[in-house]
Parts: sequence; C-alpha cells; structure tokens
Amino acid sequence: DTDDAKEMIAEAEMMNPGPWVSHSYAAAENAKCIAKKCDGIDPECAYVMGLLHDIGRREGFSYLRHVVDGYTYLADQGYDDAARICLTHSFQIPDIHTYFGKHDCTTEQAEFLEHYLKRVEYDDYDRLIQLCDAISLPQGAVVMEKRLVDVAMRYGLPDFTLTKWQANFDLKEYFDRRTGCNIYT
Repeated sequence: DTDDAKEMIAEAEMMNPGPWVSHSYAAAENAKCIAKKCDGIDPECAYVMGLLHDIGRREGFSYLRHVVDGYTYLADQGYDDAARICLTHSFQIPDIHTYFGKHDCTTEQAEFLEHYLKRVEYDDYDRLIQLCDAISLPQGAVVMEKRLVDVAMRYGLPDFTLTKWQANFDLKEYFDRRTGCNIYT
C-alpha cells in the first residue's frame, strides 16, 4: 500500500540520500495521473510501483545493479509485482545490453536478469513505469527529450541509443492512445 511504500522510501533515503528519491516521487505522481485516464490500471497501484521502481538505490550508488537490488529487496518482502517493476523499468527493450550505464552486477545477477528479461511479458504497469521513468526528473514531469538528454549526459551515448529512445517514444504514443490525450497535458 501507499503508506508502506512511503515508509520504504523514507528508510531508503536515510541509507542513500540523493536525487533518486525525488525522481521516484515524480515518477509515482506521473504514473498515478496517467493511470487515472486508463481503464484497467489502478492509479494507487501505479503510484506505488512508480515510487518503488528505484528502491534498489537504497543499497548505495550503483548502475545496473540497482535493478537487481530492488528486485531482491521487494521480492524478499513478498511484493512480487513491485519487485518485477524494479527489473523491467530500465528495459523498454528486454535486453540487458540496452542498459545505459555500467554493468556492475555480479555474473550471477547478470545471468538472472538476462534470463528474466527473456521470459517476461510486459504488461501495462511495466510499460507505464518505463514511460514515467523517462518523463520524470527530480523536479517533476518533463518532456521526454529533456530526461533522455539528462541520462545521455550522465552515461554517454552507446550504439543502441536511437533504438532505445524510439522505444520510449513508442511508449508515449501508446499511452497517448490509452488516455485519449497527450500525456503531457
């Protein structure tokens, strides 16, 4: 529930303060707002998943490892759906090699993530949090291009950049259709 998620974030912020916390709140608010316009997506559930998508950052600064850390933390507590979002939110294309940033997982973690991404079928919660991650800065909602440039400035531009960016724009178009409006409004 929302109160439990907020408690988890407060604890995580004490462990590893940083702009990721405000980004998580922005993603949660954006997810809730968009979900209100979509049949079949619960706004409160979307809020919680948006809030917890980066909870793996509680373990300290990391790159790819944060998705596995978040999954492990939430799965160990029985929050399987939110744990899943920790793994899928960075992969609009379900391929571990499309991650922006360093691959700092152990070999076992990387193998687990690669296997997981090969067999998972994304649902609208996966897609919604991927979208909200791509339109949320710590200051709040932004046009996707601003967030994508923010990520590129921090992590560089790998060969797959245009393919991944196109996948983000495809998500926006999908939710524009689902909501019947431009999600930026």
